[in-house]
Amino acid sequence: MARVARSSSFIILGYGGSQAMRLAANLILTRLLFPEAFGLMALITVVTVGLAMFSDVGIGPSIAQSRRGDDQAFLDTAWTVQVMRGFALWAVACLAAYPVAQFYGDAALMTYLPLAGAALAVAGFNPTRIETAHRHLLMGRLTLLDLAAQALGIASMIALAMVLQSVAALVIGGVLQALAKLVLTHLFLPGPANRFHWERAALRELVGFGKWIFLSTALWFVASQGDRAILGKFLTLEWLGVYNIGYFLASFPMLLGSAVSGRIFLPVYRETGAATGDAGSRKLRVLRFGLTGAVLVLLAVMALAGPALVGVLYDARYAAAGAMVVLIACMLMPQVIGLSYDQAALAAGDSWRFFIFCALRAVAQVSCLLVGAVQYGLMGAILGMGVAGVIVHPALVWLARRHRVWDPLHDGVYAALALVFGGGAVWLNWAAVIAMAEIVTG
Repeated sequence: MARVARSSSFIILGYGGSQAMRLAANLILTRLLFPEAFGLMALITVVTVGLAMFSDVGIGPSIAQSRRGDDQAFLDTAWTVQVMRGFALWAVACLAAYPVAQFYGDAALMTYLPLAGAALAVAGFNPTRIETAHRHLLMGRLTLLDLAAQALGIASMIALAMVLQSVAALVIGGVLQALAKLVLTHLFLPGPANRFHWERAALRELVGFGKWIFLSTALWFVASQGDRAILGKFLTLEWLGVYNIGYFLASFPMLLGSAVSGRIFLPVYRETGAATGDAGSRKLRVLRFGLTGAVLVLLAVMALAGPALVGVLYDARYAAAGAMVVLIACMLMPQVIGLSYDQAALAAGDSWRFFIFCALRAVAQVSCLLVGAVQYGLMGAILGMGVAGVIVHPALVWLARRHRVWDPLHDGVYAALALVFGGGAVWLNWAAVIAMAEIVTG
């Protein structure tokens, strides 16, 4: 519990610091650039993140849960696979540039996608010492290095934006940030350096566990990035840029909760098992209640303060993002309830059932977003996000019960609180929501 508390503090500090820097950069860049630049960057991000997630072979979770997770031969084999994957992703980004530009009707994507893909090749060389630190809940130095790399990337974006006045500043800055993380982690993380190595036994274990992680992360991309991929066809680049600002603010608590859950609960489940007697169950309940409560309260704050927050931080071009913050934060509340359950499956090596859940979640998310967007435009797509979270929760309960971590009291308490918080936020900001709906419809 001491390591959990210490690591959670570092994760929260790191993520909070990261988002604070991202917000500060966002405020500066929105004044140096134009909404269409952020819409175009959203499409570039969808493609590059999609490539990374559609090819994720589960190296991080494999190292975290494997009994050989500290064996250097195993780690070097994993690193070799990671390097090869990085170059393959860069090649695919180059090949995909033309068809993606044709699909979204913007020739600039042909120039920027190959450039953005270079960051994927750079990230392939990141040392496995990063995953070793996660495995043992040693997050302090890694957190500082991540923040330092991000600060260097953001500084380069701002400097380039002042000179170039185009989305190229964001793309090149992303590559420089990946390069900064590579250099800093190689220089300052303790442990032996990785070398190219190929061990068949290690590869079999990585592939055996990672084949379902590969499919699961591909489906997670659909669930987490599908909104921008779909809305890119329904909205202008300007409106997509405004939506991206709203989503960035509203999703901060959920992304923070996911980061803490993914880095904390998997090692906890691996070391203690899902069921550890009365004392262990109480500790897990305390962890779960604390995480869910903190994230839900933060979402409620964002939902209540959305229009006022956007009004203070951004100029009039982004005013509609305030109501988007309200709705998106409310629609994310159902997802918070089961935030920690799926990690039990990964800790047990049950990547098959984890994949089944991810498939159901992706189908629900895409179906609800598409139906909502086709029938009611942007408003319908945002509402579809919340409907999907409710529909998929029974599948998450099935997964949690299989690994003996489901807590019905936890789910009931936070479902009631989500209804209260979400309903109150929409009621208090109803005028802003209606005004945004009229602008979008018009």
